Amino acid sequence: MKKNYLSLGAILFGLAICLACNREDITRYYNLNDSEKVEDNTLSKKEVKLGYTLLWDGKTTTGWRSGRNGVETFPTKGWEIDNGILKVNKGKSGNNDRGGDIITVDKYENFILKVDFKITKGANSGIKYFINTDWQGGKGASIGCEYQLLDDENHPDAKLGVNGNRIMGSLYDLIPATDDVWKNFDMDSFHTAMIVVYGNHVEHWFDGIKVVEYERNTQEWNALVAYSKYKGWEGFGNFKTGHILLQDHGDEVWFKNIKIKIL
Repeated sequence: MKKNYLSLGAILFGLAICLACNREDITRYYNLNDSEKVEDNTLSKKEVKLGYTLLWDGKTTTGWRSGRNGVETFPTKGWEIDNGILKVNKGKSGNNDRGGDIITVDKYENFILKVDFKITKGANSGIKYFINTDWQGGKGASIGCEYQLLDDENHPDAKLGVNGNRIMGSLYDLIPATDDVWKNFDMDSFHTAMIVVYGNHVEHWFDGIKVVEYERNTQEWNALVAYSKYKGWEGFGNFKTGHILLQDHGDEVWFKNIKIKIL
């Protein structure tokens, strides 16, 4: 087991080295310090100038559909829109009361995604990207890179995986969040997840703090995947484009202010 951990550390180091690759500076689009106060599910003047658009309008299901392969409509149960908040309701597998994951109608390649979220006690959910519902004949419909949303204090998944790679903000089961986001976590407030994808370069941000950074489509990346629960999914995380997914894991989670900047 010790040998595996050392190898995993070497893999992560290799991923960090790749970050030195030359690429366009896209940080000017991050808009981390926008002081303008606007209504929920609307864009600030700066966001409009930077080219952001709403990925969810705050009122309808336009632009979203079921994550199930071959299903083009939005789930009729399990999700609700309540006063500008998109809610996935609590439900149990087998009770026929869950709606399942939802995905964007469109696929995305290079982007900055921002999502405000609020979790309930003990909740587990996630924001996934590079989703292709027809992958392996539909078996991989919900398989993709995941920004983990988790109650680290009350959900057992936080203690599973390797070196904390299932805690809040992590690239689920692959790379742990580098900052202890839970020390400043307020269960009664909304928090902001930001995902940056530019070519093979990916970042996770939590409330304005970068917590994950990696390069995909490399030998180091493929080796990292081989250590994870995704080892049986050849090509995992290496798709050029994919849908964005909001996960129904059976726990109540709230979303709003879902915005995207195409790079």
